[in-house]
Formats: sequence, C-alpha cells, structure tokens
Amino acid sequence: MTKTPFTKILIANRGEIALRVMRTARDMGYQTVAVYSDADAESAHVRAADQAVRIGGPAPADSYLNIAAIIAAARASGADAAHPGYGFLAENAAFAQACRDAGLVFIGPSPQAMRAMGDKAGAKALMRKAGAPVTPGYDGEDQSGEALAREADRIGFPVMIKACAGGGGRGMRLVERGQDFAAALASAQSEAQTAFGDSRVLLERAIVAPRHIEIQIVADRYGACIHLGERDCSVQRRHQKIIEEAPSPAVSDDLRARMGEAAVAAAKAVGYEGAGTLEFLLDRDGNFFFMEMNTRLQVEHPVTEAITGLDLVALQLLVAAGEPLPVTQDDVEFVGHAIEARLCAEDPRADFLPQAGRLGLWRAPAGLRVETALESGAEVSPFYDSMIAKIIAHAPTREEAIRKLAAGLDDTAALGVATNAGFLARCLRHPVFGAGAATTAFIAGARGDLIAARADGPHDALLGALLAYLTHDHNRHRNAGRSLAPELPIPLRLEIDGAIADVGAHRERGGDYVTEGAGARHVFTIEEIGPADVRFRFDGVGDGARFWRADDRLHILHRGRTFTARDLTLAPALRGGAGGGDGKLRAAMAGRVVALLAEVGAEVAAGQPILTLEAMKMEHVHRAPVAGRLTALHAAIGDQATMGRVLAEIDALHASALPEEEERRAAAG
Repeated sequence: MTKTPFTKILIANRGEIALRVMRTARDMGYQTVAVYSDADAESAHVRAADQAVRIGGPAPADSYLNIAAIIAAARASGADAAHPGYGFLAENAAFAQACRDAGLVFIGPSPQAMRAMGDKAGAKALMRKAGAPVTPGYDGEDQSGEALAREADRIGFPVMIKACAGGGGRGMRLVERGQDFAAALASAQSEAQTAFGDSRVLLERAIVAPRHIEIQIVADRYGACIHLGERDCSVQRRHQKIIEEAPSPAVSDDLRARMGEAAVAAAKAVGYEGAGTLEFLLDRDGNFFFMEMNTRLQVEHPVTEAITGLDLVALQLLVAAGEPLPVTQDDVEFVGHAIEARLCAEDPRADFLPQAGRLGLWRAPAGLRVETALESGAEVSPFYDSMIAKIIAHAPTREEAIRKLAAGLDDTAALGVATNAGFLARCLRHPVFGAGAATTAFIAGARGDLIAARADGPHDALLGALLAYLTHDHNRHRNAGRSLAPELPIPLRLEIDGAIADVGAHRERGGDYVTEGAGARHVFTIEEIGPADVRFRFDGVGDGARFWRADDRLHILHRGRTFTARDLTLAPALRGGAGGGDGKLRAAMAGRVVALLAEVGAEVAAGQPILTLEAMKMEHVHRAPVAGRLTALHAAIGDQATMGRVLAEIDALHASALPEEEERRAAAG
C-alpha cells in the first residue's frame, strides 16, 4: 500500500461546502484551514476553521480561482492537504497538479484522470471507445462558427450547445431553430470563457424531455471501485439542478445495476481515485446515454449519504490518505428516500434573476438536514453562485420525504433577499412531481402553476399593516394588554407585489389590534411578539408570522409565503417610469458589465439587447424597456453595477417617429 498521510486540510472553497468538509474533517481528527476573499472576511466558514488566510479581492479570479494564492495560503498555514469542495477549482487539473507540485495531498482524483474525464468532449470519446451509449453529437477540434453551424444542421434541431470545460449549466444553450444558432453559440462561448477560461463547446442532439440521472462512484488507488446508486436531478431551471432525490422513481433495480456497471467501468478505465459522478440522460423508453463525468463531490451528495448511511467526505479523506475502501459493493444498502432542495437567492417571478443584499433574518427549519453558511445579518454577495443553502429530508417513503421537505421550506425564513423557497415547495407539491413523472421539461411545462403567487392580497395587506404598525418606532416597545382609551386609526399606504393598498391600523381599548382596508377588516389578538416573531389569534384561530423590518421595507413570512410590504405612507407621490417606461434601463441585479450590445445614437426596438451583466456566475442580457434612440450609456465593460443603477437611457419620445422614418428610408432605396 502507498500511504499519503496528512494532518491539516486547507479547504479551497467557501460557504456551506467549506463548513461541510470541516465538520467531517474535525470528526476524523484533522485540523482545518479556511481561505477567504474580501467579500467573505466575516463569513461563518472563516470563523469555523482552526486557521484562516485571506487570498484576495471579492471577484473569484482574484481569490477562489487564484491557484498561486491558495498554494501560498497552504504554505503559510502549514497545511499538508487540500480539499477543493465543488465549483471554482474542484475540476481544475492544473490546481490538482499545483497541489502535488507543492507537496500537498490533493483530496480528489489525479490530474490525469481529471483531464480525461473533466473535459466533456474527451470524456465522450473515451466512453464511446469503451462501448458505452453516448448522445449523438459533435465534439471535434474545429471550433469555428461555420463548422459548428454545419454540424448542428447535420445533427438536427433541437440541438444542445455545451461548454467542453463546463458544469452547472454555464455555457449551455438549447437551440430549437437553425436561425437562432449563431446568437446562442456566441452567448454560450462568452459565458464559457468567463466561467472556465475556455470557450470550446460541443454539440449534442437534444433528447426531448429526458430524465437527468447520475451515478455516484467511489474508488481507491488499489483498483477497488463501487457505485452508491443513482440520484434523479431532473428538476432544473436554466439547466441547473434545484431538486434532487435518491433513489429515482424511474429507475428499476435492473436499470440501476446496468447504469452502475457502466459508471464503474468508466472510472476504472481512467484509473480514477476518490469520489465522482457519472451523469446520464434517460429517455422515455428507458435508454440511457452518457453525458459527462463530474470529477468531484457533488452539491447533491447529501441525498446519497442519507439513503446509504455513508459519509462521502470521510471516504474522500480515507482514499486520499491511501487507505483502501472500507466497504464493498455488497455492503451498500439503500434505506428510505431522500430529497434535497437548493435554496437560491433568486426571484422566480423575474425569470430567476439572482439577488444580492443583506439577509436580515435567517431561521432554518427544524428536523431536517440543512447545509448553509447563512446567519442573520449575512451579506449575499453578487460575486458567487446564487445557492445559499441546501435543505434535505429523509424518510421511509418518498411521499413522506416530500411532505417533510415541503413543510420545511414553508418554515424557512430567509428575509431581506428574494429566494426560491416558495417555488421549491410548489414544485414538491405539484401532482407531476408527486407522481414521480418530472423530467427536465417539468418546470417549463408547469411554469404557470409554479410561478403563480398565492391570491391573498387583502389578507397580506392587513397583516402587513399590523406589522408595520407594531414595528413603528412609536409602538415598538409598548406592552401588550388593555389601554385606557381606544386610539384613532392611523392611515398607512403599503406596496405589496407592486400593488398599492391604503389601509388603517389602530389598537382598541381591550388590547386587540384592528386593521382595515381593501374591502376587509381584521381583528388581531396578539399573544406574543418578539424581535422577529409574532403569535396572534385571528377569527378564533392561532397563527403566527416571522418578519424583519429594514427602513421602509417589511419582509414577512406567513404560512410558507414570503412577501415584502413597502411602507409608502410618508413617501412622495410616485411619478411615471414604472417598469422602464421612462426610457431608463436599470440593472435588474448587482453584477459586472461584460458586454455592450448597442451604441449611443442607435435606434433600438423595445426588447432589443443593450448590454449584458454577469452575476452569480450567470450572464443576464438587459434589453431596451422602450423603443427609441439610445441617448446615453452609463456603463463600461468591467464596471460593477449595483441593483437599480441606471445603465442606459433611451429617448422614448422618438419611438413614435420610428415607423415614418423607416418608411422614408425604404422609399429612398
């Protein structure tokens, strides 16, 4: 046996995965070292480590992607091993090699195996040679636009464009028609270059509404390799997973054995060592096709841990130290059902745009496994991925796991930044998911049901009025109970989900609170109120809510729905320009300007691309809110824009003259 012992592990990552690795490392007696960017100086993973080293500015390229800085941090702290987590450098063969060259044990596969399987095109060629089923497509060297367009026509539409060095949905585009291919290719290559430093892409025939199934494998350096069953990752938005479960409701024992054998054979073919995942597409006829291999720990590994009882990080550490696998394939048993939901800082009603800002209140659900680095008052940065927590339920049956996870999401308070918690709960409760029939087309097909907000406008307004009244400085420290005299109603103007509600609130002599407006009247009996929680009775039923107030905004969680009531009582009257009608293009999120797509003086149509922002590792095209002449661009490539910043101005008045001008040009030939 070739042992490679170590005592102190540097985790070359941040947030919840850094904390996850630290937890197991500590249990096994290892010391831990955190690295952090300027944006993460106060983060939980920094405080949890035995030592912490600053590695650069907030942008990933200056910190978590800076190999030299991370190696220097290992030397400074005395670390003798490095765990890459996932994302950032986790599948970077150059980082694995740099660790070895520096005398560090890299907790992951060899650089050679990473190169062989980490490149999608190379991995497909390897699997094709091994006789494994591979999706038809093109993974050749000619990356010219002409060659790729020609190959797309040969494959036939719809076709999928994928970044060769990619993952997490970055650099991936589904193209339905040939006339859309060139624009989609340019966008995919740009995003791939930004995310991975490699613009190469491959093409695949798009399999309509497949399931996304992945097989978890673990291998040691002595030739032993086992699989730990499958995970179903079909519920995705923008080609990124948001709900994963194990086992898959679509995989039989026989299919699991066949897919597991293919995954193990692929790992052995490249001398793989450590934990890894083989990803497959499963069509409606039960045929599976190799898609890619992730040469690292996966975000969704907790569901496999839940049903097998194995700690995947512990297995990684054992294998990296040169120990043989402590379990055989016959030892692996699957117990119950597990489902994971990825809580992301994003707004589903705004096409899942990522959100950044201060998280005023964080309360995790009780009784479930929660992986996060969140805490009340934490800043959600625009520089990193939008996933801020993972919530996992494990139960004897799939039905019970669904109920537990949906209820946990209802009880998750993440106030101050928009999240997808309600959207995830609606996904879990949707009959298609409940029947085990969700494919990668699930969200697109059920979008109307999943995005729709609960129709509780009047109730939300009156609950908002109660909390606005209670959290007003004048009432904040008042004791509950009876008062000497009733109060006059205080008029309030609230904005909830874009709708204005004029309501009134007052306290009665008996101590109850009355809110009225929007054609309704509520009487609340306050049972208990704290800094972020209130218990009350309404119509004889006990109820409660969580809340956080920041200036004129009151963020509220009630019965699984999070909404924001903005207090406009003292605000000046709103004037025009809502939704960009004033011709001003505003940043929909905080992000970096990566492309300017129009020039000052140009005539633009409503919806025409003006510029592109990159936020949370995704590119977001910002389009003209109105037709007219582009009169000003207040941004340059590389600028960091804050949410709401005016990026461009369009002379909307010019829009009425555009048709006549076009006619004159046509007449002039």
